[in-house]
Amino acid sequence: MNHPQHDQPLSRAGLAHLGVVYVVWGSTYLAIRLAVREGAGFPPFTLACLRVLAAAAVLLGWAAIRGHRLRPTRAEALVLAGSGLLLWVGGNGLVTWAEQRADSGIAALLVGIMPIWGALIEAALDRRAPSPRLAASLLIGFAGVGLLSWPLLRHGTSADVWAVIGLLIAPLTWVAGSIWMARRRPGLSIQAASGWQQLFGGLGFLVVIVLTGEPRPTPTGEAWLAWAYLTVFGSIVALTSYVTVLRLLPMQVAMTYTYANPVIAVLLGHLILDEPVTSWTLGGAVLVMAGIAGVFNNRPAPAKKAPA
Repeated sequence: MNHPQHDQPLSRAGLAHLGVVYVVWGSTYLAIRLAVREGAGFPPFTLACLRVLAAAAVLLGWAAIRGHRLRPTRAEALVLAGSGLLLWVGGNGLVTWAEQRADSGIAALLVGIMPIWGALIEAALDRRAPSPRLAASLLIGFAGVGLLSWPLLRHGTSADVWAVIGLLIAPLTWVAGSIWMARRRPGLSIQAASGWQQLFGGLGFLVVIVLTGEPRPTPTGEAWLAWAYLTVFGSIVALTSYVTVLRLLPMQVAMTYTYANPVIAVLLGHLILDEPVTSWTLGGAVLVMAGIAGVFNNRPAPAKKAPA
C-alpha cells in the first residue's frame, strides 16, 4: 500500500477532497433527519437502500462510460463487499435508523467519536500505542464533542437510549470499513470501487428491510428532496471524495472530518431548524478545531513505502 511520506507536505488534491467531505457530510445529517422524522414517510433502511443503489448505478455507469475496469478480482470483491457492508449497513444504516428519534445535531456529535475508534483500531492492528501528542489531540477533539453534545444529552429521555447506542456503534463500523479499504486498496478506479461498495451496501439493506419488515415508503416532497441531496451529494460526490482522501492522505488526517461534521451539523440545525447556539456550542467548536489542528500536526511516521 502506498502511504504519503511523513516528511512531505499533505496532498493539495487530498485536502480539497477532504474539504468536500467536511461540508457535504456535515450537512447530510440534517437531510437524513428531514427524510426519516415522524411524518416524512421514509422508513430508514428503505431510504438508505434507495440512496446507495441509485448512487451505485450512477458510479458504475460512469466508470463503464470512461472505460474503467469494472470486474473486481475475488480478493477485491471481498474487500469491497466487506467494507461496503461496514460503511453503509453498519455505519450509515445505524445513523439513519437512529435519526428517527435523534436530532441531526446529536447524531453528528455522537458519530464524532470516530477518530477515537480509528486510533484504537489502528493501534491494535499495528501493535503500537498512539503517541502521547496524538492521543492528547484526539482527547481534546473528543472533549469538544462532549461540550457540544452535553446540552442535548442532558434533556434526552430513556426512550433515546437505543438511538444513542446505535450512534455509538455506527462510527466503529464505519472506521473499520475505512481502515479495511485503505489497507487493502482495490485496483479499481475510484468510481468503480465506490459503486461496488454501495451496490453491496444496497444488497445488505435489502436483507435488513426484509428481516425488519419495513413498511412501504410514502415520502413527502421534502423527504424526496432530502433523498435526492443524499444520493447526489452524500453518496456520489462526497463518497468519491472520501475514497480519494483515503488514497492520498494518512488515516489520522482523513478521520478529522468527523470533528468538522458536528460543527457544521449544529450550525445548519441552528440556521434551518432554529436549534440554539449556546456557550456550550461555541466552546465545543473551539476544542473540536483544536483537535483537528492537533491531528494534522501530530501525524505518526508511516512504514517505508512499499512497491505498488
